[in-house]
Amino acid sequence: MSVPSLVLLCVAGALVATGVYLLLERSLSRIFIGLGLMTHGVNVLILASGGAAGRPPLLGQEDPAAMADPLPQAMILTSIVLSLGTTAFGLALAYRSWRISGHDEVVDDVEDRLVAQRAETRAAMAKTDASRGDEDQDINYDEDQDPAPAGSAPAPGGADPDRTGTGESTRVPGPTTGEPGGGS
Repeated sequence: MSVPSLVLLCVAGALVATGVYLLLERSLSRIFIGLGLMTHGVNVLILASGGAAGRPPLLGQEDPAAMADPLPQAMILTSIVLSLGTTAFGLALAYRSWRISGHDEVVDDVEDRLVAQRAETRAAMAKTDASRGDEDQDINYDEDQDPAPAGSAPAPGGADPDRTGTGESTRVPGPTTGEPGGGS
């Protein structure tokens, strides 16, 4: 790697790093200036990856081995046009924000704060429920234990009428069953 290539890589890294720093600010003008610096850094990186300068890439007039690669140049030109449009649009947004509110600072969205607060509340409730031990008694959470609770035998047919764990049946006597408390 030659010294000019190393210098170009360092310049590209410095431009991208400065652009990222500015992109993380809350001011719209700094955000779009940072975006512009990042695109310039990427353009310099593409330029460095294109290799050494060569002859103009005109077929029939130059030796193909001595020609420069036109692809990095075309990519850089396209990137410049796109970044110019993006920067112009962003600075127009920053100017409009400054004209309306007197500053171009990005404010927090109320709805985003409410969604974040709701998520924190749900996470705290889930953590509280897990720490209390409010578990479903029908589910065996421990693999090394028996599936049936200690001291009870499963009902015939696989259904356990005693789901409460208190030793009492959960069936309610009705008037048509002929059980005590029924009317027939």
